[in-house]
Amino acid sequence: MPSLQPINITASTTLNDSHTETICTVNAAAGLTLTLPASYGSGKTFNIMIGTTVTSNNVIIQVANASDTMAGVAVLAQDAGDTVASFETTATSDTITMNGSTKGGIKGDLITLKDVQANVWLVQMNGSGTGTEVTPFSAAV
Repeated sequence: MPSLQPINITASTTLNDSHTETICTVNAAAGLTLTLPASYGSGKTFNIMIGTTVTSNNVIIQVANASDTMAGVAVLAQDAGDTVASFETTATSDTITMNGSTKGGIKGDLITLKDVQANVWLVQMNGSGTGTEVTPFSAAV
């Protein structure tokens, strides 16, 4: 049974059932890697909140295998005015990289990932960016 209490994550972790249906708060200024389980259409949801702004390295969220991909968007509030930058996944996106600046990873950013069908994670990211924002999505697995 999933926890209703927020879960504090401070080291690289493979997400599992204990991380579903709650908030996983990432407190790792030096970054870490979160690995999703294999996607098979379970409907499970992982909610990841950045609790500590990334100051070195990256916070990375990646799929479990070369067959899984991500589909969705990232919306980053820009630091220069009342504007946003939106980024779509591509057909091969399987990794989110947040650097505490141009790719998000700032305290309060929220990433929701839902296992919607075999080999597909639906991703919605709402965050903040600094400088000239760029996509946090890539094909790296």
